[in-house]
Amino acid sequence: MKSFVKGLEIFMRKLFVFLKDYKKESVLGPLFKLLEASFELFVPLVMAAIIDVGIKNGDRAYILRMCGVLIFLAVIGLTCSITAQFFAAKAAVGFATKLRHALFSHIQGLSFCELDQAGTSTLITRMTSDVNQVQSGVNLVLRLFLRSPFIVFGAMIMAFTIDVKAALIFVVTIPLLSIVVFGIMVLTIPLYKKVQSFLDGVLGITRENLAGSRVIRAFHKEEEEIGTFWKKNGELTHMQLYVGKISALMNPLTYVLINLAIVALIWQGGVRVNTGVIQQGEVVALVNYMSQILIELVKLANLIITVNKSAACGNRIAQVLEMNTTMKDGTETIQQSQAEYAVLFEQVSMHYLGSKEAAISNISLKAKPGETIGIIGGTGSGKSTVVHLIPRFYDISEGCVLVDGLDVREYRMEALRKLIGIVPQKAVLFSGTIRENMRWGKKDASDEEIWEALTIAQAAEFVEQKEGRLDARVEQGGRNLSGGQRQRLTIARALVKKPKILILDDSASALDYATDAALRKAIRQMKEQPTVFVVSQRTSSLMHADHILVLDDGEAVGWGTHSELLENCEVYREIYDSQYGKKKESA
Repeated sequence: MKSFVKGLEIFMRKLFVFLKDYKKESVLGPLFKLLEASFELFVPLVMAAIIDVGIKNGDRAYILRMCGVLIFLAVIGLTCSITAQFFAAKAAVGFATKLRHALFSHIQGLSFCELDQAGTSTLITRMTSDVNQVQSGVNLVLRLFLRSPFIVFGAMIMAFTIDVKAALIFVVTIPLLSIVVFGIMVLTIPLYKKVQSFLDGVLGITRENLAGSRVIRAFHKEEEEIGTFWKKNGELTHMQLYVGKISALMNPLTYVLINLAIVALIWQGGVRVNTGVIQQGEVVALVNYMSQILIELVKLANLIITVNKSAACGNRIAQVLEMNTTMKDGTETIQQSQAEYAVLFEQVSMHYLGSKEAAISNISLKAKPGETIGIIGGTGSGKSTVVHLIPRFYDISEGCVLVDGLDVREYRMEALRKLIGIVPQKAVLFSGTIRENMRWGKKDASDEEIWEALTIAQAAEFVEQKEGRLDARVEQGGRNLSGGQRQRLTIARALVKKPKILILDDSASALDYATDAALRKAIRQMKEQPTVFVVSQRTSSLMHADHILVLDDGEAVGWGTHSELLENCEVYREIYDSQYGKKKESA
């Protein structure tokens, strides 16, 4: 119960702010639900009047009038219920909409460090299922959180208006029912959390197997993976059965108590009827009130379980919203610069969040406007880390990175990234047309500008062959395109914006040598003459660069031209020999 109260407190404190624009709905929803409950409490009294007056006296007209009253109460109650549902749903949906917008906007403002720490799958879960669960919790709270206690205490009070002595049975029964209902709830809430964790495990295995189905089949691991799935699924089933057995005790125990209470009511009612204190219809009303109490207590218990789940989901969402970016935006915008170097690294070191070891250490490089800088090294040597510091995807730990003579931390991020066109290692395209994908870098790019970029990127030929050309559809992730086609389109997308600095982060790995060479030649001939950074494992892609930075385990072990590095840098020479050694031997 403490965890429920604590979770609800955090939920109210952190997320209740998103209901501030729905104050009217948040008040009217519960209000109309209480009105419905009030009319419902009068129904047993009307039934008592029908029995004690109409049926007892054989007064059909009175019975019909009272039936009309019942219909009237039903219609008014239904109207109030629908109205309450409308306001509650409007508030809950509006709350979830604002929460999703705030959460998505907050995630977009996080740096790569926070995104790496949280993980993509976690953020997707927060945006989807967690928000949906919280929405359901808000809806139920607005409709039922006041109604159920109101019915329980209202029914008990109405029972006292009928007969005090008989109503004392309610005073005994309600605490006993509460102990059973809330006792089972306290036992099952932590178990439901375990069920959820087991379910997460099953979903994780399922997602992993579906994503890696080709690898699993390639290594003939189907039977092993099926066995692992059955094990995890068996654990989930066992836990669900265990918590289900405990939950299943609620109905038998509560119905035993309520039936014992009804027996006591009928017995006590019979005695009171014989003495003339109350009438038969009032006994029926007391039994109806007892049934109402049972139903509402069960509803309240289920509501609290749902709200507990919602509070847990709300806490996870709040954790993301509390995750503040470590990168503060600068104030400088794009200016005409006369700096000697387009990009300058001075003794730069950088640590990833949570890592004790530096990803790169003491890196220095100079790139003049229009120069081409190559970056090469073994896997994990820090090549991508270096180029990610130029658009400030990560903040450095030591040293400084200057773009056009100004520290990247002083730029407004939007202004800095307008200067830079980056093509990441993984070619990512979005569902839509080729034209829509090309305009990501420049919203108002003309078709001529797009075709110019496609030509430079060596993509114009295959785009022309597609039905619809620029209007050809690109499926999600570009899965209807080959790896080389995706890479060329992502390169073209970066070129459309005509950046001052172009970063190609191993973005030509799927291209053949001839296409790669044609691409590099076309980029060198661009009239804008951008400063180009090329990250590659191929020495052939870098040998014509003005300078080449050689990295080994996060440190710079070489800087110079291709011919200089062949003479002076052992690491570069080893990479070159591994790719061209056979040709040299045959020669």
